[in-house]
Amino acid sequence: MRSFKPLPRRFYGPSAKVVAPALLGHWLIRNTPNGPCGGAIVETEAYLVGDPACHGAPGPTARNRVMFGAPGRGYVYLIYGYYFCANAVCRPPGVAEAVLIRAVEADLGEEFMRQRRPVAATRDLTNGPGKLCLAMDIDRRLDGVDLCDAKSPLFIARNPAVEQFRKERGPVVTGTRIGLTKAADLPLRFYLEGSPFVSQRRNQRAEIRRPKSETRRKPEIRRRLEPKRFCPARAAVDSDFGYRFSEFRTGADLHHPRR
Repeated sequence: MRSFKPLPRRFYGPSAKVVAPALLGHWLIRNTPNGPCGGAIVETEAYLVGDPACHGAPGPTARNRVMFGAPGRGYVYLIYGYYFCANAVCRPPGVAEAVLIRAVEADLGEEFMRQRRPVAATRDLTNGPGKLCLAMDIDRRLDGVDLCDAKSPLFIARNPAVEQFRKERGPVVTGTRIGLTKAADLPLRFYLEGSPFVSQRRNQRAEIRRPKSETRRKPEIRRRLEPKRFCPARAAVDSDFGYRFSEFRTGADLHHPRR
């Protein structure tokens, strides 16, 4: 049987803008009476401090209180009176940022998921935030769940082969978030282009993330993803999680670009 090791809490310490693309390829796991179900995360969105589309923007409420708590917790909310959405809380307590998990590949427990969401095509089980929550039995009962504990009903596990997975499903595409009326132009959606489970494909503002030698980014995207100065303390954990903290500026910098 496959064993799963949760990502540690420090993984969620940086801004959601850093954590969102870093989660791609790692596993979202739901512990059920029939065993684990879920699969690799292939699409995410980041919600930041100063972001009017972020649920934390109005301040703490009964609904969003988990966002202001410890990083590495699950924030689950209801939309449209029927669907739930699962998020990973980021940043230290008191700073409300989170990553919305928009799609996962249905790799584990497909029978369990089909009982809850009977569809013809496997990709339709989990190719959207509401779909995956329905298929994986994620609802408000799991609000505040510890995503860093393998015994939790829901957690995010490290994929030891994450780099290979991203290479096979890539490239990573950065684009604007879906279904928003506020801050709709921010490039805070990330997905693996080659995965059939992605909810929506590239739009006109999407940008493939390739090495600089291969691609010239549009000026607007380049400004927002301007590399940060090298930080030895952060670089020390780069190899642990398959991403580099130093590649991105913080969420605060995104809303207050350098002049």
